[in-house]
Amino acid sequence: MTPASPIAVIGGVAVSPPQALAAALALLAALMALALIALWRATAARRSEREAAEERQQAIEERFAALVQSSAELNGRVGAMAEWLGSRQTDLARVVSDRLDSVGARLGAGLESQAQTTGESLGRLNERLAVIDAAQSRLTEMTREVVSLKDILANKQARGAFGQGRMEAIVRDGLPAGGYDFQFTLSNRARPDCVIRLPGDPRPLAVDAKFPLEGFSAYRAARDDEARRSAHARVRADVGKHVKDIAERYLVPGETQDVALMFVPSEAIYSDLVEHFDELVQKAHRARVVIVSPTLMMMAISVAQAILRDARMRDEAHEIQAEVGKLLNDVRLVVERAGKLEAHFRQAQEDLAGVGAASSRIARRAERIEAMDFAGGDRAGAPDLISLARQAE
Repeated sequence: MTPASPIAVIGGVAVSPPQALAAALALLAALMALALIALWRATAARRSEREAAEERQQAIEERFAALVQSSAELNGRVGAMAEWLGSRQTDLARVVSDRLDSVGARLGAGLESQAQTTGESLGRLNERLAVIDAAQSRLTEMTREVVSLKDILANKQARGAFGQGRMEAIVRDGLPAGGYDFQFTLSNRARPDCVIRLPGDPRPLAVDAKFPLEGFSAYRAARDDEARRSAHARVRADVGKHVKDIAERYLVPGETQDVALMFVPSEAIYSDLVEHFDELVQKAHRARVVIVSPTLMMMAISVAQAILRDARMRDEAHEIQAEVGKLLNDVRLVVERAGKLEAHFRQAQEDLAGVGAASSRIARRAERIEAMDFAGGDRAGAPDLISLARQAE
């Protein structure tokens, strides 16, 4: 007897029809057990709810009886209160009138304060609404600009002008006026979007800014594998043809540099190109065409600017040396004049020291003259004057 052919394979094990039927019956029994358990739980829940409802009904009846009794007591108290209120009606009317006046005054003050606060809040709200209106207008203007940019990118000629303008802005910001030319005509009648002039080399570096973006737009808009493969092939064809055109038109032996730059006006497109189309990047390198994004273009411009600065410094090195010679001559003159000034200061210091010593001697002699006694007459004083003169000599 041949075994029954399996109807399925689960985890490498063949399942026969009897095994599948037994599994189905077991599953049905489990479902019936779960249904009975659920029914039992629902019955128990309904029983609990019914008992709780009966308890609540009994509590409500007890509360209603207590309420009826309280109502009877309240009616008696209300009657007594009515008699008391009748006797105190005048006092109550006066008190109510006074309190109504007080409440009216407070209410009026509160309404006035509330009106003032509301007015201030409305003023602030109007200011914020004005700010919101201004932001809304700016947002609307930005939306129009985005739509305009989308229209530009959708048009091939406008998109080329957009890439050209961005490349020109980067070049103008990074290089001096004589370091580049736009729409320069080569000997083969080709006109690159820009050429960058390097110092010490008459051959310019050609830059092309007309990058094909239609294939990338289709590649990003693809929703299935077929459309993605078609867009991938279109990108390869478009970019490959553009690389070939640049190499044939802008790489002129002996006239231009050995490499040319292909400018991509978007960092995102450049990232997709490097990540998903590496063979195109390698093909461009083999064709001596370097693909650059705006950031890489800025870096290349910075390198060219540094090269121009170094060349300018080399050209002006002789002027710098002449200025350094003049500076050294001025330093030599300053040193000589400082030496002469030091000699003058030294002589003046010696003269001042001599003046100080002479002043000290004069002071001591004046003190001795002041200490002499001239009371003995002219005869007695003459020898002293003579000895004083001798001492002075």
